[in-house]
Amino acid sequence: MAVKFKDYYEVLGVPRTASDSDIRSEYRKLARKHHPDVNPGDKSAEDRFKDINEAYDVLSDPEKRKRYDQLGQNWKAGSDFTPPPGAGGTRVEFGDFGDIFGSDGGSGGFSDFFESMFGASRGRGGSRSGSNFGMQGRDIEAEITISLEEAHRGVTRTISLEASQPCPDCGGTGSKDGKVCPTCRGAGVVRRTKTLEVTIPAGVREGSVIRLAGQGNAGTRGAPPGDLFLHVRIAPHPLFQIVGEDDIEIEFPVAPWEAALGAKVIVPTLDGTVEMNIRAGTQGGQRLRLRGQGLARRGGGRGDQYVKIKLVIPPKLTPTERDLFQKLAAESLFNPRDLLPRR
Repeated sequence: MAVKFKDYYEVLGVPRTASDSDIRSEYRKLARKHHPDVNPGDKSAEDRFKDINEAYDVLSDPEKRKRYDQLGQNWKAGSDFTPPPGAGGTRVEFGDFGDIFGSDGGSGGFSDFFESMFGASRGRGGSRSGSNFGMQGRDIEAEITISLEEAHRGVTRTISLEASQPCPDCGGTGSKDGKVCPTCRGAGVVRRTKTLEVTIPAGVREGSVIRLAGQGNAGTRGAPPGDLFLHVRIAPHPLFQIVGEDDIEIEFPVAPWEAALGAKVIVPTLDGTVEMNIRAGTQGGQRLRLRGQGLARRGGGRGDQYVKIKLVIPPKLTPTERDLFQKLAAESLFNPRDLLPRR
């Protein structure tokens, strides 16, 4: 009996001429959207997820894709396909696919074309016969928080996270001694906590994403693992604030006489301290710039550091200070209200 097969290009939403990277990109996007963990209890999403993985398994394998493309002139229209010699008598059963799709029951739902073409038959609850179907491991997304200094200079961190790994009892095959592996229930993977040493380069920014290839969840039955995507967060700093992409700013306290007379002051930076000149007559709120004292850039060079002047008076005056301020008030002709805009 002829068997109808699915258009895997339409399942992934890619043209027949799509490159391997385009196919991989669309697969990951669709898999994240329709994964059962994201859509608990949604049978249609689960079926769609299975179709997506089935299509990707074929189109991501050069040999399988080539055989798929050569099935006939009318395959896009969903024409009937007669399996190759020796495949027509394959008995197709689905069961005991472990928790690959997030459930304890069988997977089910794979198209007749896929099963008859590649011989992926399974005995329900028993051993597998000629099964070599593997699903690429899912990507993992996580956050890592670093200090502003670490973002500036780079840092190596040790992190721990939970991820699926090849089953140690069956080596990721899903079967042991000719039977379904009792440890992974045939999935070929188990959940474990793993520890990684991550190098974060100098020049990362808030929201930067670091990709660690192959450090995501393990693939099943020899399929490649997913990737780990680390989203960088920068912790608030007690002194500095990021402004723009590469610049930082510090609010710097200055005494009235320093601002009025001018002074040389020591200003903290990300790499220590520098001496800065405050010109006579500097006003509160004015921003002074220290060139090249900002954040390191990934491509080289640095941003700037801005020093925002904050005028601070002594919280408690000594008798001598009070006397001096009183003399200044009596002597000075300056009235700050004269600076108000005229109506």
